[in-house]
Amino acid sequence: MTSHSDPRDELVTHLPAMRAFAMSLTRNSATADDLVQDALVKAWSNFDKFQPGTNLRAWLFTILRNTFYSLHRKRRREVEDPDGVMAEQLSEKPHHDGRLAMNDFRTAFAQLPDEQREALVLVGAEGFSYEEAAEMCGCAVGTIKSRTNRARKRLAELMHLEDEEELEMTDAATLAVTSVKPAA
Repeated sequence: MTSHSDPRDELVTHLPAMRAFAMSLTRNSATADDLVQDALVKAWSNFDKFQPGTNLRAWLFTILRNTFYSLHRKRRREVEDPDGVMAEQLSEKPHHDGRLAMNDFRTAFAQLPDEQREALVLVGAEGFSYEEAAEMCGCAVGTIKSRTNRARKRLAELMHLEDEEELEMTDAATLAVTSVKPAA
């Protein structure tokens, strides 16, 4: 009866050689130790793929080498930012700001006369030209332009926006309604 010992029991005997190999790859003792640790974690979690009777040391070194090159490729794509300068420039507006602005917009939009709401939706949200909107509404182009302009000004008043202040929204259609740039 032949008994094969558990290859996990042999791991400790390979640690000095793994660390030396890792040092040759990284040239930094702390990084080498991290690399060995990562390789051991991968080996341990994949022991079911190791075939008993094959070379455990070669298997471990392959995992270590592959781990090193994976980390190396990953780090090449990363930007060093030791002082946090780049990180400070990254920001995301809180999601609740958009919901609050949207609620304010809905309330203000509901207070507009029907003709102004219709003009804003056609020209702003739907992207129709003034001419197309006028044809749909059965009125002059100037009337659509006037309704759209008055509606935008009234929305700004109701939402307490200053003259040059833009409404920050995540919803493109709502932003288009409040924009002063007409559709082409």
